[in-house]
Amino acid sequence: MPSFDVVSEVDAQEVRNAVDQAARELRNRFDFKNVDAGFEYDGTGIVLAAEEEFQLAQMLDILRDKMVRRSVDVRALDAGEVEAAGKQKRQRFGLKQGIGRDDARAMVKLVKDSKRKVQAQVQGEQVRVTGKKRDHLQEVITVLKEADFQIPLDFTNFRD
Repeated sequence: MPSFDVVSEVDAQEVRNAVDQAARELRNRFDFKNVDAGFEYDGTGIVLAAEEEFQLAQMLDILRDKMVRRSVDVRALDAGEVEAAGKQKRQRFGLKQGIGRDDARAMVKLVKDSKRKVQAQVQGEQVRVTGKKRDHLQEVITVLKEADFQIPLDFTNFRD
């Protein structure tokens, strides 16, 4: 019986590459000359540090641009509060991994309401969709892509 999994994951290596490229661009930008600013990636999130808040916003634009170029969905960024530490401002961005319980239930409800001949069930932090025909599964993928969930969705483990 054909099936696939709906997951929400980001490729850590691509995120690291995007952060490295953003840091390289930051060093070369004229408006950041002689400014104590930088990016830091620790595996679970990204920390932006600069002297002023408007510089943090500019750095975030740079980071988003690099993430889009590396095919990392920017909806995976979970913005934290801006913290002031001495003369420097910091903002931490967590990386959303996995589908939350509420989003998973909404996906299952959306699949059931679409009146396709498929079944959807929550399995931990992913949703498994099974059906008799491959065409029905592809229609469900289209329905889920058109829905506006605030998390990046990937469709993996497609089996015939």
